[in-house]
Amino acid sequence: MIVPYKDKDASKRQQVGEMFDNIAPKYDFLNHFLSAGIDILWRKKAIRLLRPFAPKRILDIATGTGDLALEALSLKPDKIIGVDISEGMLAVGRQKMKERGVDHIIELRSGDSERLPLADNEFDAAIVSFGVRNFENLLAGLTDMHRVVRPGGVCMVLEFSRPRRFPFKQFYNFYTATVVPFFGKMVSKDTSAYAYLDESMKAFPDGPDFIQVFEKAGFRHTQWIPLSFGIASIYLGQKQPS
Repeated sequence: MIVPYKDKDASKRQQVGEMFDNIAPKYDFLNHFLSAGIDILWRKKAIRLLRPFAPKRILDIATGTGDLALEALSLKPDKIIGVDISEGMLAVGRQKMKERGVDHIIELRSGDSERLPLADNEFDAAIVSFGVRNFENLLAGLTDMHRVVRPGGVCMVLEFSRPRRFPFKQFYNFYTATVVPFFGKMVSKDTSAYAYLDESMKAFPDGPDFIQVFEKAGFRHTQWIPLSFGIASIYLGQKQPS
């Protein structure tokens, strides 16, 4: 199992929580800097794909500082609940919601994304950006997402994936293995967090392999949409109507 801190005996869940607590103050800056702002465009496209579903109650899983939840406001929902295990990330996110005057719509809660403290069939949509890669058990996490979405509801996953074509594959591998950890360490002061990013991306079952797990969790009408030569992917799936 890929974990951030190989010298510690704590579970992946605990280590991921600690890692995000450590990098929370610099997380938003590093995300946008290291991706040259492309991550913002990816989120916008992912949310646009949800417009036909017109979700009114949205769950943002592994919400972090709430960037995807903020983007989801364009869908004009009644309520967005964001859940994350990192109190450090949530603190940054709550401040952002207050500054933008949207904390009455977006509520950020502490909670385990693989054991959601939420009722069955509660949401019209479950969304997650760059979070499922950090699950200790991917199938368990996706299955719990399926549980909290109402019949006929939708799940959207935005996650890093691996480019498959020359020469972009080779350049991307160099960038994530060398450049990202260097700047991540320099800015965040966490020597392990951005090395973990590269390792977790390489170990993650992307593309058709992710779709297999997605469908095993119960989702149907699944779609895989590669972005930016395969750097990231959007996955869509629906819960079957009862």
